[in-house]
Amino acid sequence: MPWQGFRHGLMAPPDRMAGGATDAALVARIARAAEPLPAIDSRDFAGFADRYADRRVVLLGEASHGTSEFYRARAAITRRLIERHGFTIVAVEADWPDAAAVDRYVRHHAPRDVEERAFHRFPDWMWRNTDVDDFVHWLRAHNERIADPDRRAGFYGLDLYNMRGSIAAVLAYLDEVDPKAAAIARERYGCLTPWQKDPAVYGRAALSRGYGECEAHVVAQLRDILAHRLDYEAKDGASFLDAAQNARLIRSAERYYRIMYYGGAESWNLRDTHMFETLTNLLEAGGPQAKAVVWAHNSHIGDARATEMGTRRGELNIGQLCRERWGRAAALIGFGTHTGTVAAASDWGGPMEVKRVRPSMPDSVERLCHDTGIPSFLLDPAGDPALAERLSEPRQERFIGVIYRPETEALSHYADAALARQFDAWIWFDETQAVTPLRAEHLRPGVPDTYPFGL
Repeated sequence: MPWQGFRHGLMAPPDRMAGGATDAALVARIARAAEPLPAIDSRDFAGFADRYADRRVVLLGEASHGTSEFYRARAAITRRLIERHGFTIVAVEADWPDAAAVDRYVRHHAPRDVEERAFHRFPDWMWRNTDVDDFVHWLRAHNERIADPDRRAGFYGLDLYNMRGSIAAVLAYLDEVDPKAAAIARERYGCLTPWQKDPAVYGRAALSRGYGECEAHVVAQLRDILAHRLDYEAKDGASFLDAAQNARLIRSAERYYRIMYYGGAESWNLRDTHMFETLTNLLEAGGPQAKAVVWAHNSHIGDARATEMGTRRGELNIGQLCRERWGRAAALIGFGTHTGTVAAASDWGGPMEVKRVRPSMPDSVERLCHDTGIPSFLLDPAGDPALAERLSEPRQERFIGVIYRPETEALSHYADAALARQFDAWIWFDETQAVTPLRAEHLRPGVPDTYPFGL
C-alpha cells in the first residue's frame, strides 16, 4: 500500500540539540545556497532540470501523496526532460495495469476491448486528480507530434497491488496470441481467483493454511511466458512487454500478500525491489539510450541508507537500488513543505479529506528551510561542502502518505534522515495546497470514450 508513516529513530547530534546560534548559522548557509524558483507555471521553472540531462534516471519525490505543488512541479520537470533531453519513460508509483490504460491513451494505441477505468481504488485521488489529468493530456499531445511510435514517451506503473487487473491482462493477451497457453494460465491463476477482489484476505488465509501451490503456479506461468518470448515478441513486442510485466506483478503480489502479515522489512523490501526491477525492465526494453523519470514518494526515492528505514529497520528502497546500479547516472530529488493543506484520509480505505498541514516541527529540516524566508527554492548541497556536511547529520523529516494524522504527527509522520545523503537535490515549497480530485466537471469537451480517467 502507498506509504503511510514512519516511527522515531536516531538521536540528534549534540550540537543540534542546543539549537540557537548553531541552527541560525545553518539557516543562513541554506539561504545562501538556495536557488529561488519562479512560479511553477513559468516557462523558466524547470530550467534547473537541464543539469540532469545526461542522467539515466531522474527520480522525483514528494513529501505527501496529496499536494498539488509536488505533482505540478514534477510534471514541469518531466516535460522539460522529455522535450529537450530525450527522456521517453515516465514511471510512477502506481499499479502496472492501471498505468497501462493511460499509456495506451497517451501513445495513441487502441484500448483493450474491455478497458477498466484506471485508478478507481483507494486512494483514487493519488492519480485521479486534475494535475495528473493535465499532464496526461500534455503527454498525448506531445506524442501526437512524433511520427515514429518508438520515440513516443510512455507512462508506466511500478507498483504491484492490482493483481486482479494483471491476471485479466495476462489472460486477454494469451487468448489472442496462444489460446492453449491461455487455458493453462486460467487453471494456474485459478488458485488466486477467490482472493482477487481483496488479496489481503489471501495473505491472512496463508498464515494458517498452505498456499505453496499458488506460489508454484504463478512462478510457472511467468517462466512459461518468458520462455516463449521470441515467439510472442515476433507477433507484438509492446504487447509482450505488457503481458510479461503483468505476470511479474502477479508473482510479486502473491508473495507480498503472503508475507505482509509477518511484519518487519521483508514486505517493504519486496515491493521496492519489484518497483526497481520494473524500472530496469523498462530501460532494457528501451535500449541503451533510454532515459526515465520516476514519480514516487520521498520514502521510496530518497536513499534508504540515509534514513532510519535503512539504519534501524533494514529497509531498502528504489532510490538506494538505483544508486547502487547506476551511481551518479541516477539523480534523486526530494520535495518538502512547511504548511498548507493536503488531500489524505484518516484511516486506510477512508474518504479523502482536505486537511490542514501543521507547521513543521522546530527540530526538522523543514523548519530550517522555512526559516530562510524563501518561498520556493532548489537546494543542491554538493555545491557547498560545509553545508553538505551539516545536512549529512540526521534530522527530523516529515513524511505524509495517503493517511495523515496531525494529532499524532510527531510519532506518525516524522523520521530521522540525513538530507544531503538521502537526496542529490531538494525542492522546497513553503506553503502548499491539496490536489483536486478529478470529477465529472473537470473532464474536457471532446475527450474520447476511451479516456482512462473517464467517470
